[in-house]
Amino acid sequence: MELRHLRCFIAVAEELHFARAAARLHIEQSPLSRIIKELEYRLGVQLFERTTRSTRLTWAGKVLLEEARRVFAVVDQAKASVKSAAAGYQGRIRVALSDGIPQTRLSALLAQCREEEPEVDICLSEVTFTEQVRGLNNDMFDIGFAQSNQVGDGLLAEPVWFDPLVVVVPARHPLLSYRQVPLEEIVRYPLVLCDPQVCEGFWQQLQQVLGAVDTRLTIAERVNTLDLMIALVSAGYGLGFTSLARINELNNPEVVARQLEGCATMLTTYLVRREGEPAEQLARFIGRVSPVVSQALMPYHASQKEIA
Repeated sequence: MELRHLRCFIAVAEELHFARAAARLHIEQSPLSRIIKELEYRLGVQLFERTTRSTRLTWAGKVLLEEARRVFAVVDQAKASVKSAAAGYQGRIRVALSDGIPQTRLSALLAQCREEEPEVDICLSEVTFTEQVRGLNNDMFDIGFAQSNQVGDGLLAEPVWFDPLVVVVPARHPLLSYRQVPLEEIVRYPLVLCDPQVCEGFWQQLQQVLGAVDTRLTIAERVNTLDLMIALVSAGYGLGFTSLARINELNNPEVVARQLEGCATMLTTYLVRREGEPAEQLARFIGRVSPVVSQALMPYHASQKEIA
């Protein structure tokens, strides 16, 4: 089994359509079909259930897809490590990011790392929370940041960042008459919410908030990114939720952030790592997180007072 077999398999498994997969790989459909048949023959299993109308993965195909992605992730990491060594780096920390991290906070942390240990390469990967947990367990990542502490055995999740949750409304909206908006009023309007599979940790925390109201939610759209949520909110599709830190970074005049009425609802970001004593290089990275948090929060505290 060669990497080209796996590369073709991943394309078909993700597209679930041989013609689209062939176009994605820039090859003809016939040789692609032969490659998949050859892979199935070598493995001795059926990877796809094919009919005239659809193509679906078998259970064996689903298992192979996960393993194939892991193989290419390892290959990519090997390439990155070699390039880092060739560029003069003498160490590498692999950081997984999930659920959206405020740019100002992340950039402050990275700047401090470059200043204090310029010989260490910080490699960032944006992944889902599920992929982060799997990658930490499989030694594909050294550390991660996420908004969930449901990491399972073998991993630790330590709270490091706390950001006020805010509702995002169009610049001209009846709810702007409130300086702090009651949740019962928010859920009367359609909502633009994150995709639970993409922003798993954020969705878990938001669900705890929304679960406090006994009202059926009207979900106008599910989105994968904050930028798309803001675009839809400003266009009047509905209301959205995010952290005060992230909305401040956008500085979009078409939307306004308001805190929720009552006790300030805080979103927690966790530093996720494997159990046990971290290596010295990683321990120094972890030690930089708390001071960066204090510095990065200063402008947000001022903004919080403005919208209170």
